[in-house]
Amino acid sequence: MVLAAGLAIATLVGGALLNVRLPTTLFLAVWLAALGWLLPNWYVLQRRRKRRTEISAALADALDLLVACVEAGVGLNQALVRVAEEVRNISEALSAELAMVNLEIRAGTPRDRALRNLAERTGLEDIENLVSTLIQTERFGTSVGRALRVQADTLRQKRRQRAEEAAAKTTIKLVFPLVMFIFPALFVVVLGPAAIQVVKALMEMQI
Repeated sequence: MVLAAGLAIATLVGGALLNVRLPTTLFLAVWLAALGWLLPNWYVLQRRRKRRTEISAALADALDLLVACVEAGVGLNQALVRVAEEVRNISEALSAELAMVNLEIRAGTPRDRALRNLAERTGLEDIENLVSTLIQTERFGTSVGRALRVQADTLRQKRRQRAEEAAAKTTIKLVFPLVMFIFPALFVVVLGPAAIQVVKALMEMQI
């Protein structure tokens, strides 16, 4: 909002100083104000989307690390600390989110509440499923390692499906440039010499 107002005011002042016609100045002021209003929101949305994609891509690997720690006898809280440190090389965003969970737990926040906060911050369905799994295993006393391994396998399957879908979409996107640009050029290269010979032959016959 501040950027939008600043651009509008700067345009009006600049138009007055440069003796630009008032309708033109007003049009530019409105247009730049709209741009100043929309651009920051667009930037934030793009950053959020990129962050969520990064977290989603690294989550399966982080779960594998968490399973290894838990099955080695490390407590869940300490396992979260270790995973937050180890996963930094894969995803700084996921590492920061897990570090926030650890910070909240050390500050006295119940672990289930800290995990729910993680799900709310990221807004990812996979994180919500993971949090639900951890809370349920703690509540019912079931095996954390086994539940996490199932969750990790599910995430890997989803990641494989997403990769296959992306590959299929890429193939479809390539059809248009192939048809419009590459195939015509190939036809010219392959059929061009033959067409020239045919034209020459027809001209000679007419002569």
